Amino acid sequence: MDGKSNSTNGKKAILRVAKQPFSAHPSSIKATLAIVQKDLSSEFRSFEMISAMLVFSLLVIVIFNFALELDIKTRQSVTAGVLWTTFAFAGTLGLNRSMSVEKDRGCLDGLLLAPVDRSVIYFGKGISNLAFMLIVEAIVLPAYSMLYNVNLFRFDLLGVILLGSIGYTAVGTLLSAMSVQTRTREILLPILLFPVAMPVLLAAVKASEGLLNGAEFSEILTPLNILIVYDVIFISVAFMVFDYVVEE
Repeated sequence: MDGKSNSTNGKKAILRVAKQPFSAHPSSIKATLAIVQKDLSSEFRSFEMISAMLVFSLLVIVIFNFALELDIKTRQSVTAGVLWTTFAFAGTLGLNRSMSVEKDRGCLDGLLLAPVDRSVIYFGKGISNLAFMLIVEAIVLPAYSMLYNVNLFRFDLLGVILLGSIGYTAVGTLLSAMSVQTRTREILLPILLFPVAMPVLLAAVKASEGLLNGAEFSEILTPLNILIVYDVIFISVAFMVFDYVVEE
């Protein structure tokens, strides 16, 4: 019932926008915020996606905790890899779910028919996916700190996590919109996403590991630059090609 009501509300919102005269069509910013608001309000009523991502993330770090029965120094050395493995798999679960829900409820066609630029849909879904991923990370980090006895609440480390999450959701949102039209979308998205997102994951792991091990700033400057360049490039590419990706 909740899914049907969310779908009905989404369609009504889209129809209200479509019935407006051309001069009254919303700006790109307003349309983007409307999509973000729709996704967040729908998720906070059901918590389907966040709960699935959170449970999966906690299971992963608990399994790693018991599997890596190592001394404290060795645990600290694998922290970056375990963290980003958790974030990557949980993020993929959320990315797959975010677009498939729109497709299954019939809202995706309505979004494509709305009188706004197609890139607005990309940015709206991308911001929503980033928000869900950051919410999960905000819960996973304290749990990881308690299990592994590692201090993860550092502004520089949180900045790296933010940059890595932006890059991952930027390319993930584009590829999830591409794979949602296929029957094997649950399998196809990870196959497409992980090779493309490998540079941002490796750079995020290297930068996080350097910060946790007290490396000099010059040693982590290269992975930081890779993260920033990756974010800029893929957001720009997705902005240019999203219109063609969602065309059936």
